[in-house]
Amino acid sequence: MSDIAREAAVSKNTVSLALREDPQIPERTRKRIRKIAEQMGYRRNPTVAHLMAELRSQSNGLPRATIALLNVNERSDAFIKHPTIPNYVAGCRRRAERLGYGLDTFWVYDPELNEERLLRILKTRGIRGIVLVGLMDDKQLPEKFSGLWHHYPCVVTGVRTRAPALSFACSDHHILTLRAFEKALELGYRRPGLVLDRGIDQLVEGRFTAGYQTGQSDRPKSRQLPPFYQVKETGKDRKIFEMWLEKHKPDVIFTLYNDVLTWLNELGYQVPSDIGLIQLEWRAEEPEWAGMNQHNELVGEAAIDMLVSKIHSGESGVPPYPRATLIGPTWVDGETVNQKI
Repeated sequence: MSDIAREAAVSKNTVSLALREDPQIPERTRKRIRKIAEQMGYRRNPTVAHLMAELRSQSNGLPRATIALLNVNERSDAFIKHPTIPNYVAGCRRRAERLGYGLDTFWVYDPELNEERLLRILKTRGIRGIVLVGLMDDKQLPEKFSGLWHHYPCVVTGVRTRAPALSFACSDHHILTLRAFEKALELGYRRPGLVLDRGIDQLVEGRFTAGYQTGQSDRPKSRQLPPFYQVKETGKDRKIFEMWLEKHKPDVIFTLYNDVLTWLNELGYQVPSDIGLIQLEWRAEEPEWAGMNQHNELVGEAAIDMLVSKIHSGESGVPPYPRATLIGPTWVDGETVNQKI
């Protein structure tokens, strides 16, 4: 650091600030110092840099290192009442606590919150990075908070984002559905079907359908069933679902919805004696279902690990090559399938 300061004819403090991209130093000076540092073979030590950041925050009277959990769902209570999102949040909290980080939560649709105010709050509270939780629908992050993605390292849970594309952690939906298909065949089923809302499948870029189609790829044509996507329509008219059942005759169904069990019962089918059911998002509060555990709490933990890695490495802004961490599923036995046919 001293050698760089001497070569650049500035103080060591100026070099330190410039190499940390501190806006107190003019951009032109920062570029000149970075160029000199590169020519002299300077390499930043991320572990030391992170430790120094911690020491600086404590000396300034700021709180210990904290991570922001940003609720980007339209529901303000999504961290508590959503079917899936609370599991991500629980994993984030558990892992952050284990690593010594505090967590502060924010809701981007809070009418009293804008980008300027949120950035000021994050800085005051010593926020080091952001995990975005609860993104749904079009996977677009709120444009009015675009400055956040450029000022802080960010990781998304659950889905892959576009505009901007950020690093993310999520379940491996493709392998999840494929493993469910393989398990169904192992149990003796011969005509697996998929019942899924198309919008949900699009949210994960078709990976549920891709896993299902991969499972069917080497099956005889007579045993390859088209997915049933008219979930919302069936909520109003059971005949739509009944027609698909009668035409394609699945002997087991993969789904995300408990409503499918109700539909089958209403149509006179018994589960599992007539048709088996496999839940693609098994939940501990419904142990009677057979299905695939997505381990969404581990997804939350993985998101924290990815973010802490970015913090230690001094990464911020939208990455040119977003990274992904995929969490594999496990099978859970239940009463909605025959154990051996």
